[in-house]
Amino acid sequence: MLTRVQDGTVEGGHSTGVEVERAVLVGVEFTGERRRLSRVAQQARSAAELLQGGDGHTGASGELDFDTALAEFEELARSAGAEVAGTVVQRRERPDSATLIGPGKVDEVAGMVAGSGANLVLFDHDLSPTQLRNLHSRLSCRVIDRTQLILDIFARHARTREGHLQVELAQLEYQLPRLAGRGKAMSQLGGGIGTRGPGETQLETDRRRIRDRIVRLKAQLETVRRTRQQQRQRREAVPVPTVALVGYTNAGKSTLFNALTAAGVEESSRMFATLDPKLRQLTLPSRRKVLLSDTVGFIRNLPHTLVTSFRATLEEVERAELLLHVRDANSPTGDEQKAQVEAVLAELDVSRTPTLQVLNKVDLLPEHDRLELSAFPGANTTAVSARKGEGLEALVAAIEERIGGAGAPDPTATADFRIPQREGRTLAAMEGGAFLENKRFEGNVVRFTAHGPTSLLQRYRRFIVHGEGQSGVGEPERRPRYRSGAPAMPRPE
Repeated sequence: MLTRVQDGTVEGGHSTGVEVERAVLVGVEFTGERRRLSRVAQQARSAAELLQGGDGHTGASGELDFDTALAEFEELARSAGAEVAGTVVQRRERPDSATLIGPGKVDEVAGMVAGSGANLVLFDHDLSPTQLRNLHSRLSCRVIDRTQLILDIFARHARTREGHLQVELAQLEYQLPRLAGRGKAMSQLGGGIGTRGPGETQLETDRRRIRDRIVRLKAQLETVRRTRQQQRQRREAVPVPTVALVGYTNAGKSTLFNALTAAGVEESSRMFATLDPKLRQLTLPSRRKVLLSDTVGFIRNLPHTLVTSFRATLEEVERAELLLHVRDANSPTGDEQKAQVEAVLAELDVSRTPTLQVLNKVDLLPEHDRLELSAFPGANTTAVSARKGEGLEALVAAIEERIGGAGAPDPTATADFRIPQREGRTLAAMEGGAFLENKRFEGNVVRFTAHGPTSLLQRYRRFIVHGEGQSGVGEPERRPRYRSGAPAMPRPE
């Protein structure tokens, strides 16, 4: 259900409002703007294909068609808990500066509101402060634009303190330029007698208090960012690669995350069910450990305010050594959704990070499409069904191939070890994190060949055998002896 927002914040740090609201949806298509955007998008995609060695010709523009975009907006409204009472569509050459949709269409919306008993109008477009003020005066109910609707859904799904802070910051930054004309709706921001300076109007007081709150929120989020950075530095002390799941909202990222890690995070067909990031350890076939990160889904026209406010959350994407771009293989607009996700990744400046395309929900495809996928797999694509567990072994093997090769942050290596039996903790760590071969006992010493992550082998380098007949125990480090064909481990600085 739609969250009641007071003072531009989520009341008490939690979602409020319990009644289901009836909403009239307004879909807007500007034909002149669409032609202009399509031409620019087509040129950009053609240039990108030429850089990748293609012929520069592509059929998709990266823009969702209007009917698909409207259906997506209806799903957004339902995700917020609204009951859709009706839909009004406006197509015009360019937006009306006063009301976005023009006075005649405003009267049509007002009539539908009165006839359906709706108490809310949702616009699938951003409204300027002037347009919002004019629509409020013409319609006998609340008016919410696309950005505010997405913020409301984010407010409902925030679970951690960091999530609440980020939502509140985004809401305040959205509300600040829209205070003029709100009247009594914002009057509670004023603290009453003694809180206003000489001659300061209520509007100036409201703006000052919101700016002060924004400063405090940014300081608190900076503290969160520093804490996250300290945690990351501790993880990087023993290199563990991070693999981040990215993709369009409702592509099945959380379901895939659970299938790989058994984390038990919430799975939902609702949009933006995942808001706060989740990190879990994933063990690859070589016993190498990686951290898998589940992140918030992207959507077309994702408000820039959200990208900025959720920067701390999206740092896991920025720091990842590998991105898994999870896509809905059953979606008729898969190519357009892919383009939208890549646009957000470019805004985060991670478009050069190695990316593996993961086509999810293949169990929903017709049989001939599934056979075609299996017969002609892409070099950088793997097909899975996270819900049914299909294709997960191939996916994990693909992650292993891209994480563990030469040049990776923590490549695999092989070395011979002699470890005293009294070092039980060391032996347990080696057995849990590496493959041990030729294991044998020589008195009170265990001797074996270990193949595993360089970071693990280097951690216990004092036990490495440096040459035939020599024990590395307690001796100064020399160059380790490696099995033929294994990459050499870097010497510590």
